[in-house]
Amino acid sequence: MRYHSLNGGKWQLTNALILVAEDEPEIAEVIVAYLEREGFRTVCAADGRTALDLHLALKPDLVMLDVQMPRLNGWEVLAELRRRGDTPVIMLTALDQDIDKLQALRIGADDYVVKPFNAVEVAARARAVLRRAGSGGGAILRVGSVEIDLEMHLASVITGDDRAPLPLTLTEFRLLAHMARAPKRAFSRGELVDACLPGGEALERTVDTHLSKLRRKLEDSGAPAMVNNVRGVGFRLADVS
Repeated sequence: MRYHSLNGGKWQLTNALILVAEDEPEIAEVIVAYLEREGFRTVCAADGRTALDLHLALKPDLVMLDVQMPRLNGWEVLAELRRRGDTPVIMLTALDQDIDKLQALRIGADDYVVKPFNAVEVAARARAVLRRAGSGGGAILRVGSVEIDLEMHLASVITGDDRAPLPLTLTEFRLLAHMARAPKRAFSRGELVDACLPGGEALERTVDTHLSKLRRKLEDSGAPAMVNNVRGVGFRLADVS
């Protein structure tokens, strides 16, 4: 991705490549038209297996992923994308039950758009997710044994001379970085949703799912007891060094 400067010190994404994985040609056409009108580059896949092949070959900046696709469905594709890394993913689906939204976020989606949707909104969601993925300030945060490089978008657990990278999703990284800016402060669920999770369809209880996974990854990497529940408030990132 590239960025260029705007007035007031803000930044705008340009030339990002978006993989649209959608098996209905009419829907894919509409999405591509609006994305390209916004200045994005696009590539399309009509099934899950092709989507994974294109992701591996082209390394897109964002994946828009339909749930109900042939060969491999969206859940299977999302799970594989998360095994590969933290490419931002927006799920596109006709499923509008809370349990489906929670499943998407639990597997590692960064946003969730329900069909029928407004293509203008989809393009806006893409821009918002990409902006969050590319944000940074060159700073390195350190809380206990955890080091967070905001510019490189990397988090690691440091024990002596050993450094263990944390395999975080985009949302998990945002939550960790947000709380690390004010360690020991208690954050409410609503505050974490506003600061770190996609707008619109985000549910406050999805924070629990993301932080549970973050807590487990920290523990597995040698940094236990860092993400703590604060009764009646929300969550705190504790310095346990």
